[in-house]
Amino acid sequence: MTMNTPSISTDLSAALDERSREIFRALVESYMESGDPLGSRSLSRMLPMSLSPASIRNVMSDLEDLGLIYAPHISAGRLPTQKGLRFFVDAFMQVGDLQPDMRATIERQVHAEDASRPVETLLTEASQMLSGMTRGAGLVIAAKQDTTIRHIEFIRLDPKRALVVLVGGNDQVENRVMELPDGVTAGQLTEAANFLNAHLVGRTLGEVRSELERITAEVRSALDVLSRDLVERGLAVWAGTREGAGAARLIVRGRGNLLEGLSAGEELDRLRLLFDELERKESLIELMTLAEEGSGVRIFIGSENKLFSLSGSSLIVAPWRDGNDRVVGAVGIIGPTRLNYARIVPMVDYTAQLVSRLTRK
Repeated sequence: MTMNTPSISTDLSAALDERSREIFRALVESYMESGDPLGSRSLSRMLPMSLSPASIRNVMSDLEDLGLIYAPHISAGRLPTQKGLRFFVDAFMQVGDLQPDMRATIERQVHAEDASRPVETLLTEASQMLSGMTRGAGLVIAAKQDTTIRHIEFIRLDPKRALVVLVGGNDQVENRVMELPDGVTAGQLTEAANFLNAHLVGRTLGEVRSELERITAEVRSALDVLSRDLVERGLAVWAGTREGAGAARLIVRGRGNLLEGLSAGEELDRLRLLFDELERKESLIELMTLAEEGSGVRIFIGSENKLFSLSGSSLIVAPWRDGNDRVVGAVGIIGPTRLNYARIVPMVDYTAQLVSRLTRK
């Protein structure tokens, strides 16, 4: 498994002896389990070596001087800082391959055996599965793929609207509602669909765009005004640009998981910031960029990722690819900084591989 993380200086490893490392490890692991500060007396009962609370306090003072832990309140125990969590991930965390039973569970929850489902359904199930298995918010980003056109059909819903059925070369089916120009007849709907099928089948949107001038000239000579309008609207629907449609979509499931264990006040305010950030269109571009910049799983803790820096959340993300090995989307988990990174990283990695494989069918 390939993992890319923004690393901090390795000088920290040299600054810690075995005793300091064991105390730091125990404190971080306790935080990831409970989220609560840990004091010297509790630590003394957890360590594999015999140390007095006074000795542990001395070590904790050194760790605090290094910026690895802090006291959230006077007379409280200690919690890891963002720098401390990054150091733990880089220097202590061991990530293994996903066990066969866990792989089978993931495949079962996304119904990997059913190749006939729309891609949208697969992506939604992947997001829901990650959310349920990690207790974070599962996310899937899907770019608009430049697939070939296999068939297009207009089905009238009412005098003003039609359903555009788009079938891609990979058997992906998309349904879009399109506004109809006034006075369109059933014959003109058929004529426009026949023209599009005759001229566009087997081509990608990019190829269609490159020949748009020639196609437009053919439309003008072959079709009446209303049929030409339908063809142009059909092209716009396929491009995903009509009515401001974006080039990518974000599917998030399990937002409610992020509410667990939160108290009123500052923590809830940070969560609202996260939800607001997820709604911004710019988030899609930034998330895709994060996925494309590394070849494997990437971990961002707190402000390391400017996208979620205000909410103090962590992001674990991995790209998924098409048949030409191009990054066309990403899967991941958003959650509090005390995520169980070692457990979640291989799950995200395998889910990305699974989505890549299933969308190529």
